[in-house]
Amino acid sequence: MTMLPTAAPDSTAVRVALWRALHVQLDAPPHVLEDEIGLRLAAPEEGWRRRPDMDPDATSPFRASIVARSRFIEDLVVERTGHGVGQYVILGAGLDTFAQRRPEIASRLLVFEVDRPGPQVWKRQRLIELGFGIPEWLRLVPVDFEAGDAWWQRLAAAGFDAARPAVVASTGVSMYLTKDAIAATLRQVAALAPGSTLAMTFLLPLELADPEVRPALRLAEKGARASGTPFISFFTPTEMLTMAREAGFTEVQHVSAGTLAQRYFAGRTDGLRPPSNSEELLVAAT
Repeated sequence: MTMLPTAAPDSTAVRVALWRALHVQLDAPPHVLEDEIGLRLAAPEEGWRRRPDMDPDATSPFRASIVARSRFIEDLVVERTGHGVGQYVILGAGLDTFAQRRPEIASRLLVFEVDRPGPQVWKRQRLIELGFGIPEWLRLVPVDFEAGDAWWQRLAAAGFDAARPAVVASTGVSMYLTKDAIAATLRQVAALAPGSTLAMTFLLPLELADPEVRPALRLAEKGARASGTPFISFFTPTEMLTMAREAGFTEVQHVSAGTLAQRYFAGRTDGLRPPSNSEELLVAAT
């Protein structure tokens, strides 16, 4: 058996995990999402909260956006599980911790985490080191996208049943993919069993974003380009819905940041809320 090389997770995956922890540590309850397990997995150096990208005020809207999208998808998974869906696929799983935080739901499913081989070996080791282990219902599916691996073939080899409905989630990934690659993913998920649901985030063109968050978004875009993973795909909601319909989904819905703000941040007095017209959600059903 060939041993896969281990590699640290992407800096973006670590940042997401740290922002989720910051929400618990800095923001007043009620918390939209309670996740400090990702922080334990990442094990950043002491003083991580002093990093420029952890600035409490400057990162507030992005922190809110991250926990809002995660909470929305988890609520969707819980709802679909209640309707008998038994498979949950997380594309670009990073330091996702649903399986560790919500075992009462996750253990009723087969949870498939799809990610690049190196970071996934690292995550497997960390889960074991921290005592979480890898339960039988959690399948870590290594996919080398750059080598041309087909993720759906890897999923099938890991026990995924395309004849049974599933929830498929893809957050913080589409901006790094070409439109052709996104269209191919949409077609693949649209071909799953009736009753399947896709939840995917997408970035609006930067000029449509709230003026107060545009500078930070431009910085994020510049940083992504500098690290070799540039943002290459942006969509208006109409474009995204059209792509999903053309891919073959029977129902398509745009869930705006404003909708998430109403659902999860109403009544807050600290001003915490996701930015409008930045990262939005597509929810599509077969």
